[in-house]
Amino acid sequence: MDSETVTKPKETGTTVKDALSHLRSAAQELHGAISDATAAEGAAAKAKLEAISQKAKVVAESIKSSAGAQHQATKKHLSEAVTHIEATQKHVAEALKSSGQALHTSLGRALADARALAQSISEAVAAKRSAESKKANN
Repeated sequence: MDSETVTKPKETGTTVKDALSHLRSAAQELHGAISDATAAEGAAAKAKLEAISQKAKVVAESIKSSAGAQHQATKKHLSEAVTHIEATQKHVAEALKSSGQALHTSLGRALADARALAQSISEAVAAKRSAESKKANN
């Protein structure tokens, strides 16, 4: 996942729903990268954490920029997602400064936060679809 994938739509006609789908994919990729980093050791883990830190920053910026154009329920879930990505960033930063058991503890916390992040974005996608469905039925 590079910053272009997360911050720029692939097509110029991409809708907000597509932007949320891209965010969800980015959050899932971030979760996978953290999961992979938990299996790595030493310098390899630190290198992966550096990349994860950058990915998390891009995802955080994308979530914050996407929230403004959403319905209230969707905004609530995106607000929760911001909380989770900030916690993920904090734990990744702690992991970068740690080793041994402290490293694994920080990675475990980052992984849990990334999982909650992906869930919050999935809930935002569902809220968006629900709002669109209600609007179409009225």
